[in-house]
Amino acid sequence: MKRKLLLISNSTMAGEDYLGWPQKYIKDFLNSENIKKVTFVPYAGVGLCTESLKASYDLYTKRVSEVFIKLGFEVTSVHQVSDPVALVNESESIAVGGGNTFHLVSEMQKTGIMDAIKERALDGMPYMGWSAGSNVACPSLMTTNDMPIIEPPSFNCMGLIPFQINPHYLDANPKGHGGETREQRIEEFLVVNRTIQVLGLREASMLYVDGDNIKLLGSKDARLFMFGSKPKEFKVGSDLSFLL
Repeated sequence: MKRKLLLISNSTMAGEDYLGWPQKYIKDFLNSENIKKVTFVPYAGVGLCTESLKASYDLYTKRVSEVFIKLGFEVTSVHQVSDPVALVNESESIAVGGGNTFHLVSEMQKTGIMDAIKERALDGMPYMGWSAGSNVACPSLMTTNDMPIIEPPSFNCMGLIPFQINPHYLDANPKGHGGETREQRIEEFLVVNRTIQVLGLREASMLYVDGDNIKLLGSKDARLFMFGSKPKEFKVGSDLSFLL
């Protein structure tokens, strides 16, 4: 495998600027591959502007571009061109933003960029995603936290990694909430999908995938779920290559 992936749990920590905490990792990741231009996928950004989806995509792209320009990278969005597949095929790198995973998957499948990005990423094109953008690197979207606001043609995603990620993983419910915990939701998934492992990726954490190697980066530990076993905790800096 030639894959180079940076799979980030979340874009923003409370009280911080947008994409504040992961900026160092993003810059190091792209500079290590001598990247100058980034192709952005904004399709998860549904509610940034109620005027239209295009307006939301425009605003999302502007927000991301402002951060990346400061880091030294130029951004072009797939929604700005008539042939997004051609853009992907010519891209130096891909960044997929967070938001609603169902809408992201639907648009990636309908435009054809899901398959195009998968092919390029497996061939070594650097790929990064945060939140929903990390979900679509998994075999399916089924461990997202998002509301199904649209029905995509399929729940299948790119399968750049063989396990599932649950981004924004929380250990307990918010105070006063009586519904299922995140752990219980993941256990429900495992009852039906018994051979698939799920990594609970807490906020302020990410996975760096280099070929057949994975390292847990950031400042929070991760929690691994497997059917029939107790969850396991992994410290920041852990080698998680066994998941591949």
